[in-house]
This record gives sequence, C-alpha cells and structure tokens, in this order.
Amino acid sequence: MGDPMPGLWHWCAFGPDAMTRDLKTDGHAKGGDFLPPIKLPRRMWAGGALEFHAPLRVGDVMTRTSTIREVVEKETGAGPMALVTIDHIILGPQGVAITERQDIAYLEIPKTYSPPKKRPTPSTSDFQIEMDVTSPLLFRYSAVTFNAHRIHYDAEYARNEESYPGLVVHGPLQATLLMQAAVEHRGAMPQYFDFRGVHPAFAGEDFSILGVNDDVSTMRLFTASSGHQCMQANAIWETTV
Repeated sequence: MGDPMPGLWHWCAFGPDAMTRDLKTDGHAKGGDFLPPIKLPRRMWAGGALEFHAPLRVGDVMTRTSTIREVVEKETGAGPMALVTIDHIILGPQGVAITERQDIAYLEIPKTYSPPKKRPTPSTSDFQIEMDVTSPLLFRYSAVTFNAHRIHYDAEYARNEESYPGLVVHGPLQATLLMQAAVEHRGAMPQYFDFRGVHPAFAGEDFSILGVNDDVSTMRLFTASSGHQCMQANAIWETTV
C-alpha cells in the first residue's frame, strides 16, 4: 500500500459491472445501459489518449466519471463501422488525476479472417524487447480487468465465431506493456500517452516492443509481430501538450 501506481493500472479498478446473466454470448455486456445499443456484433477497444495530472498510489480511493462524447457511424472498405468516443475523468486524493479519451469500435464479423493491411515496423529503434505473450497471460489480464470477451481466453470461440486464427491479445494489455517500457527507458511517467491498434496480435506468436526516441521529450512506441506493427503509441514528457 502506498507505492506509486504504475501507468494505466487504473484500468483494473474500473472493470464492467454487468452481472453474468446480462452478458451476450461473446462475453460483453449488452448495450443500452451506458453504451448505446449498437447492432454491429464485433466490439473492440480501438485506442485512446490520456493526460496524467496527479500521481496515484496503490490503495488510493478513486472515482471515475464517464461521458459519451460522440457516436459516429460510417462505411469503410471492410463494411459498416461505428465509433464511440468516451471521455473519462479519474479523481484521486489530490483531485483530477487522469483525463482520458477511450475509442470503442464496432464492426461486422467477417466469414473468414480478414486482417487490415500490415504496416512495417521502423527500420531502426532505440530499444527492442522480445516477449512471450501466452494464453495464461491473456487469461490473467482478462481476470484483473474483469473482461469477459471470449476472444481473449476461448480459442475455439475466437476461431469459430469471430474468425480469428487464435486468441487475441487485448489492446489495453498492449498499451500497458508499451507504457511500462516507456517508463523503464525514461525513468519517469509521461504526462501524455496515446495509443491506437492497427493490426491484431495473437497469443503464442512472436511479439516485441519497440521504442524510438524522437527527441528529449517524445517517444514513439510499437508492439510488433513478424515485422509488422500491432499497436502504435506516443509518450510525451512535457507539462503542457
């Protein structure tokens, strides 16, 4: 108790509160309570951005206020999509600790796996970390964040119902690993952090974290698999953004 809370660990404090009987077959809560009742079946945490205003410590009492900023529906090359943008304010003992934007995307489920175009990783990086992203890791992260989406722990469901080739690595888990790497290599929490998923990552496949120092205050970060990007992120160590 009292130790500094690592970056993005506040996500473990604000998991969904739906009862098991109120979950859909995919493990997500039914829409229409807070989130709008969008009919597109695939839901994913597509990205987000955070500003850190005051430190949080393990054991702090936190509260979160959430507001839907907008809902955008559009047609893409992969079919219809809806993007829900949510603003969160996290309060701690010192007042506002974090302001956060969360982007949730809704899509159709393709009949066969149809990944987005692969984006190559940077040709050079300031550091690269190889990791084993295993099914037990995904299961444990699902547990601590109270995330029941079955694509992260039920391989048969992921393959047969959502057309993925294997268990999908959580977007927020990848973001947390990128934040951890940024802090370890700079020695301090950034004041700003944003992230965006660009390609699924799967348990058991090669997985790495890359960091590129653009200057003394900014770093670009990537998770990668087989030479292509899975998530992009930016960290900024400045008091104003």
